[in-house]
Amino acid sequence: MQVHITGRHVEITDGIRDHIYDKVERTLNDLPRIEDVRIILDLQKRIHFVEVLVQGKNLHVEGTDSSENMYTSIDQALDKAERQLRKLREKVQDHHSA
Repeated sequence: MQVHITGRHVEITDGIRDHIYDKVERTLNDLPRIEDVRIILDLQKRIHFVEVLVQGKNLHVEGTDSSENMYTSIDQALDKAERQLRKLREKVQDHHSA
């Protein structure tokens, strides 16, 4: 799994980068078929926007969030993406059980 971090109007510090890598590893590492995770950080008038794009084989999930704290936005956007991935996984597993 590759993680790409892009910053728009914001400098990506080592603390933010470490927080993202730790959070991605904890939340998305146990889910199969994930090949690429793109995280876009944006700052507009003291509001931090975070967009998470998770891509894999036959898989595309997006999670977005905005708040006044970058770390909170990162956590909530990753949680939204994880929730969508788990829902897709359960849907596939429920579909095959009869």
